[in-house]
Amino acid sequence: MDDDQKERPESLLPYEKWIEQALRQVVALAIEHAATEGLPGGHHFYITFRTDAPGVVIPQRVRAQYPREMTIVLQHQFWDLRYDQETRAINVGLSFGGVPSTLTIPLDAVVEFADPHIRYGLRFQPIDQAVEEPEPEAAEPEPSEPAAPAEPGQGVSLDAFRRRTPQG
Repeated sequence: MDDDQKERPESLLPYEKWIEQALRQVVALAIEHAATEGLPGGHHFYITFRTDAPGVVIPQRVRAQYPREMTIVLQHQFWDLRYDQETRAINVGLSFGGVPSTLTIPLDAVVEFADPHIRYGLRFQPIDQAVEEPEPEAAEPEPSEPAAPAEPGQGVSLDAFRRRTPQG
């Protein structure tokens, strides 16, 4: 058995965790840039996050529609975008069914980030944390009709933007 075939010893240093943290910082830098400079050219972001992660703040009716995970699109119709370095969270205003809402998405809740304009994407392991029960929000009227299908700013499929391995 040559050196390439020997099993690598288990690291006592958390390299994988450090790499993941560094890549999450790329998301933070992209958000900070977009918040201060805007999105140049055709750049836009798809951010998929765990809606059940600690610290996520979204309207209760949206959480009911997406109890585990959802994707938002930051392209044309969003406002007050910022990254809070102290809380390590993305804050953004979006409309859901015509109702303006403010979302708070901790960086640790993000599981995918993509900029389809340049076919760039990152995928993260969900952070292993005990999922807290969401805190009740201020009284928000419950929808009286079934939820409308996803519209821009809600869930979308990222399949078209995922890198594919060549098939030979």
